[in-house]
Amino acid sequence: MNSEDIVDVADLDVIYLSYDEPQKEEFWLKIKNMVPWAKRVDSVKGSDAAHKAAGEASDTERFILIDGDNMPEEKFFNIQLDFTDKDPNFKLAQYRWKAINNINGLRYGNGGMSSWTKTYVAQMQTHEAQTEGDVSRIADFCLDSKDNLYWAMYDCYSTTYPNATPFQAWRAGFREGVKMCLSRGNVPSVDEFKESVASRNLNNLTIWHNVGMDVENGAWAIYGARMGTYYTLLVDEWNAHDVQWFDNYPIMWETIKNLDPITEGEGIGMHLAAKLGLPICTLSAEQSRFFKRHYTADKYNMGPLVKEMDVIRKLEGW
Repeated sequence: MNSEDIVDVADLDVIYLSYDEPQKEEFWLKIKNMVPWAKRVDSVKGSDAAHKAAGEASDTERFILIDGDNMPEEKFFNIQLDFTDKDPNFKLAQYRWKAINNINGLRYGNGGMSSWTKTYVAQMQTHEAQTEGDVSRIADFCLDSKDNLYWAMYDCYSTTYPNATPFQAWRAGFREGVKMCLSRGNVPSVDEFKESVASRNLNNLTIWHNVGMDVENGAWAIYGARMGTYYTLLVDEWNAHDVQWFDNYPIMWETIKNLDPITEGEGIGMHLAAKLGLPICTLSAEQSRFFKRHYTADKYNMGPLVKEMDVIRKLEGW
C-alpha cells in the first residue's frame, strides 16, 4: 500500500472562509479551539475570489474549507481519506459534504464543509468570474466542473446556521429560492420549470418554502425562498443571475425589512401555488419541529469518499 493513498484530514490545512456572517467571530473562536491549525480568510468579495484566496492561504495542495455560518463536528478531523484502490480522479476531485440546515432540517451540500485542491481552485471560473456569455457557471460551483471533478458527497459532518438575523435568513432563503429553480444555471420558462427541474431540487425548494417557523427568523427564510422563486419565474424584468452579487441584497433588503414576513410570504405563496402548482403549506413551529425530527431520522454516514449519486443510483436501481 502506498502511504500517499491514505490522507489524514488532520494533516490538511483548514481554512475558515467568512464574509459578513453575524456569528462569524463566535464561530471562529469555536473552530480554533476545535482545530488549532485552522487559518482564516475574511471579507473577500465574490464567491470565486474568496475561494481563490482560500486556496492561496493553504500550504497543502488539498485543503478543507469551512463556511462562515457552518459549525463542523469535531470527529470529522479524525477521519481519513482512503484512496486505496480508488479511481485516480478521487485524488483530483473536489468534495462537498452535506450539512444539516438549522432552519428547515434539509441535509444537502448547501453550506456544508468542502475539500479542494489549490490547482483546481486557481483555474476555476465561477460566480462573478464566469466566462462572458456562459451562464452555466453562475449559480454554483458544480456547474463549472467541466471535467466532472466537483462531487456532491453522501456524508454529513456539520450544521449550517444561516438565520442569526432577519437579513441573513431572508438572504439564505432567497438565494436557494432562485438556485433551486434554475436548470443548468439557466432560467426556465414556467412550462419548462415543471419538466426540467430535478426532483431533488424541487423537494428541497418545497421544504425551503414551508418549513422553519420553529427557529429564530425562520419566517424570513421562508419568505425569502418564496420571493426568490417568484422573482425568478414570474417577474420578467428581474435578472436571476444577479443572485451572484452580494451587493444587491442590502439594496433589496431596504425595500422589505419593515414588512411582516409571514403576511408577505403567504401572499407570494398564493401566487406560487396558483401559477406554478407548487405545494404551499406553511408548517407551524410544532409541525416544523415534527418534520425535522423525522426527516433527519435514521440518517447515517457511509464514508467520506462515498459520492451522493452512487448511493442514489444504488437505492433507485439505476
